[in-house]
Amino acid sequence: MDANIVFNLLDVLINLDKYLTEIINNYGMWSYLILFLVIFCETGLVVTPFLPGDSLIFVLGALAASGEINLLAIGSVLITAAILGNVVNYQIGRFLGPKVFEKDMRFLKREYLLRTHEFYEKHGGKTIIIARFIPIIRTFAPFVAGIGQMRYAPFLVYNITGSIAWVLLFLSGGYFFGNIPVVEKNFTLVVFGIIFISLLPGIIAFLRHKRQKTMEHNEG
Repeated sequence: MDANIVFNLLDVLINLDKYLTEIINNYGMWSYLILFLVIFCETGLVVTPFLPGDSLIFVLGALAASGEINLLAIGSVLITAAILGNVVNYQIGRFLGPKVFEKDMRFLKREYLLRTHEFYEKHGGKTIIIARFIPIIRTFAPFVAGIGQMRYAPFLVYNITGSIAWVLLFLSGGYFFGNIPVVEKNFTLVVFGIIFISLLPGIIAFLRHKRQKTMEHNEG
């Protein structure tokens, strides 16, 4: 990833509340479409797992509590975006099929794909719900489900359940806690804390995987 892209992404994350306030003030009703597209792409396209998800929804909850955006409207928009994003990702996976495992594709991180496949094999269909709360994994889970030809009906049930739970958890978290003075004064730390907690399961899984590989290598 280009250094400028990384710098700009960090700037957005650090000042996420300010960026969102500017978007809402400048674009009015169109801001709902912009936020829809961010969540849709973060969950629906395997090439954009770096977009903010958990932290974005939390900040929107805080802005809803202060009256800058309508809580019911933004909740409905985000849930719809999350559900449709997963559906599109699933269909792309079904279309591309197993051939994506055979060779590296230009815009597809094979490492993430294989890691998600292992996660999916371990947890089965409920991966679609669990993955909702794990950045990167949630972007690849519906894609892998499509590749694995998971039946659409159960996928849709897991998808809707996970999407509603994910959005409501972080939106209500921001709504009830985002405007507490200590949180407001340390908003950047809170955002990074949310990102870290979200990434923690993936980090633990990675460390366990490395440890297992090391033990296997030593035993061999």
